[in-house]
Amino acid sequence: MSHIYIYSPSSAVRDKAAFRRGVARLKHLGHEVEIDEAALSSHMRFAGDDATRLAAITRAAASGAEVALISRGGYGLTRILPALPFKKITQAIERGTRFVGLSDFTALQCALLAKTGAVTWAGPALGEDFGTEETPDDIMEACFDDLVCGQGEGSGWQLPKSDLPALVARQKKPAADGPELRVRNATLWGGNLTVLCGLVGTPWLPQVKGGVLFLEDANEHPYRIERQLTQLLLAGVLDQQKAVVLGAFNRFKLVPHDKGFKLQTVVDWLRTRTRTPVLTGLPFGHVPTKVALPVGQKVELMVQGRDALLYWG
Repeated sequence: MSHIYIYSPSSAVRDKAAFRRGVARLKHLGHEVEIDEAALSSHMRFAGDDATRLAAITRAAASGAEVALISRGGYGLTRILPALPFKKITQAIERGTRFVGLSDFTALQCALLAKTGAVTWAGPALGEDFGTEETPDDIMEACFDDLVCGQGEGSGWQLPKSDLPALVARQKKPAADGPELRVRNATLWGGNLTVLCGLVGTPWLPQVKGGVLFLEDANEHPYRIERQLTQLLLAGVLDQQKAVVLGAFNRFKLVPHDKGFKLQTVVDWLRTRTRTPVLTGLPFGHVPTKVALPVGQKVELMVQGRDALLYWG
């Protein structure tokens, strides 16, 4: 049984039923669940005013829990980055607390990596993943369990067929088992594309060179995704990486005047503009099936044919 601390550092919890279901499911899995006193607070669109949310983060760091899990994402962390209790969060991580979340949580993860180098986890949120009306995804639960137990060593997935031509084009000599790619000793970092782009030009964007950058987003049309990837490209971020790995980009709607412009168009265009290999299909983002990824950890990335593996064990 693990001690899990639930807190709300970003937007207010609107779906209280999902919150309650998430808590109940974590307890059913055998965890001890502690809920922050301000987890259901509300101030405008936020889970409490800035001071309230900063205090909640500080209490999460002092909780002694194995996992500090966000209730939800939304928006709110970017505006309080300069006031974050970086020392207390880092000390909590050193004592064994794993800070877990996604979406808006990317801001805290990037700022912490930029300032202290501490490792956090890109993973589920309480309401979105454990609080669903349907049964939570088995892979998500298994990856979260590995994270809680400290047993996770890596995550694998199958690349879509559309990735193969670009990988083959990078090969000096064709391999019998399909295209190969191997990246060693690279810092894994990234998260939500919109949030990360909002940090460009600030002290809170990690200056990672030779890393593996993973990205995801939701509710963003492909042209907006391209615009933000272009920002990272023109800022020099993409060309400084050993690989860019794209997760789920979903919940958008194409319109007739797109005239064939779609997400694959963006990926194909990006591959013509950066020397860094671009992979897709990572099971992470605003989707039920999501792996848990150590942000700031040194990893290996191995590709053989369509089989891809991120390894940090």
